[in-house]
Amino acid sequence: MSEVRVRFAPSPTGPLHIGGVRTALYNYLFAKNHGGKFLLRIEDTDQNRYVPGAEDYIIESLKWLGLEPDEGVGYGGQHAPYRQSERKEIYAKYAQELIDSGNGYYAFDTPEELDQFRAEAEAKGQTFIYNSQNRNQLNNSLKLSADEIQSKIDTGIPYVIRFKIPANETILLDDLIRGKISIDSNTLDDKVLYKSDGMPTYHLANIVDDHLMEITHVIRGEEWLPSMPLHELLYKAFGWTAPKFSHLPLILKPEGKGKLSKRDGDKHGFPVFPLQWNTEEGIAKGYREEGYLSDAMVNMLALLGWNPGTEQEIFTLDELIQSFNLEKVSKSGARFNPEKTIWFNHQYIQQKSNEEILPEFNKVLNENGIDSSEEFNLQVIDLLKERVNFIKDIFTQGKFFFIAPETYAENAVKKAWKEDSAELLNEFAQELNSLKSFDHTTIHDKVQAFVAQKEIGFGKLMMPVRLSLVGDLQGPDVPLIMELLGKDEVVKRLNAIGNKL
Repeated sequence: MSEVRVRFAPSPTGPLHIGGVRTALYNYLFAKNHGGKFLLRIEDTDQNRYVPGAEDYIIESLKWLGLEPDEGVGYGGQHAPYRQSERKEIYAKYAQELIDSGNGYYAFDTPEELDQFRAEAEAKGQTFIYNSQNRNQLNNSLKLSADEIQSKIDTGIPYVIRFKIPANETILLDDLIRGKISIDSNTLDDKVLYKSDGMPTYHLANIVDDHLMEITHVIRGEEWLPSMPLHELLYKAFGWTAPKFSHLPLILKPEGKGKLSKRDGDKHGFPVFPLQWNTEEGIAKGYREEGYLSDAMVNMLALLGWNPGTEQEIFTLDELIQSFNLEKVSKSGARFNPEKTIWFNHQYIQQKSNEEILPEFNKVLNENGIDSSEEFNLQVIDLLKERVNFIKDIFTQGKFFFIAPETYAENAVKKAWKEDSAELLNEFAQELNSLKSFDHTTIHDKVQAFVAQKEIGFGKLMMPVRLSLVGDLQGPDVPLIMELLGKDEVVKRLNAIGNKL
């Protein structure tokens, strides 16, 4: 096999959906598995739908996920430019080649004429298809002389170049995921490939670029499967060898029918974009800004439509590269599970060292106006990371380590606070003050001795102690909390709660 070359070719029409991210990921994994190249091409031929900032968003998303291209927009390469709007002259040449070979023709039909044909077909309960069944009766160059065609072009009459789909053929296709497919050519329409404004449509630009960029495998979403017959015919018309095609299954919404959309994310409170996207209408959530780890996202997306055939769920990127193959990609849609995505994030937080988590945790602290030592922050991370799904939750659950509670949870007070609780805590604080060592083992022993001496239940002491330290009845073991807070702060909080309740 020649060098494997694949491309991710998004259109800059808005933020990158996670379905697009998965397409990029599968292309990346396939290329790296075969020691090949992963390209980024920006398909911006539809200037009416171009959205400023979308291209930069796509590039930044791939960088965040660790899926950086070997060639492409922002990376350069021997096949530059990789932005289709900068390749217009190339497409004009190949559009003309189709005309010259008889595989393409000029069509001068106006929008009004085409609308009339559609209306007439609908009135008969039919669907209008511009193809071999009627193209010789329509307003195109198939029935005009060369002089008439040139006269129309010279006088500025708008035109498009259509591809001449062969009549009465069975088109045989082979998809690496879906297997063999056959299509009746009479069901296809003569697609527009080139417009008189000098811009190609997706179909022409896509085929020409894939050929010139030496793409060996096209791995793209299921929505492009209906275009596969046309693309195979275009390769044949040019006399080129077609790449191998693979069409990925849809990512389905968490419940009900249909593919995952932003509306589903809004409804269930999860992002559908890798990064936050700001518009005049508001802010669309991004996984990065919501606190998801990039490697957790990559792992989750890899398994959303691909199964390695084992029970393994946690993969490093290198492991994914070694294991990935298209034969194990599912034909059917993969249902998105927001809870499973959170589970992956939790697993990856557990795998990270305290030092790896520290920089992101420091950002959270800075955003909340907290100034504390890195040594203390590392201890807080160590104590709480097993309990959290997101790094930001370490502060949410451990805020009491940095700020003494000013108020106490009402339900916790009702459960933990008794008439003699203040007096009991003051006595216990005095006992703690006498300790020369303030580690959790010594504290635990002191608690045991104190409740035995007072002949009280363990909870009678420890629930109000926890309430005074945390402001609620939750958190890690109390002796561990006390050790980290230090003797002076613990005594201060034990003595303070009685004056606030």
